[in-house]
Amino acid sequence: MESIKDIFNFLKERKKWWLAPIIITLLLLGLLLVLGGGSAAAPFIYSLF
Repeated sequence: MESIKDIFNFLKERKKWWLAPIIITLLLLGLLLVLGGGSAAAPFIYSLF
């Protein structure tokens, strides 16, 4: 969680707010792949990609 805080502090200090939606999308996509990898819904998640 510390690295996520560091990323958002970087965005705030450097005024790079246009990067926020990209980073959030990548984090959510990674979370979806991690959670979907070991569940019964994995075949349905993988079919999206």
